[in-house]
Amino acid sequence: MSSTLGSLKGRTLVGTVVSDKSDKTIVVRVETVVQHPLLKKYVRRRAKYTAHDPKNECGMGDTVKIVECRPLSRNKRWHLVSVMQKAV
Repeated sequence: MSSTLGSLKGRTLVGTVVSDKSDKTIVVRVETVVQHPLLKKYVRRRAKYTAHDPKNECGMGDTVKIVECRPLSRNKRWHLVSVMQKAV
């Protein structure tokens, strides 16, 4: 599977694992900071993505990099690339 991810086509996001209860699946929360168009104040936007973790190597609180891929199930459209930092 890593040979197909070598080119890393699609979006790449960095986030924190908030759930690893499902088999070979993790839920990643990605935070982005955007400026409000009217108030010019910076607002934190959060989104949760369901990603494929084939080796079950992630745990709660890990910082991970995910990449967009073909639909793997009803909700999974992301694949784990690497674990950037393990949780303490």
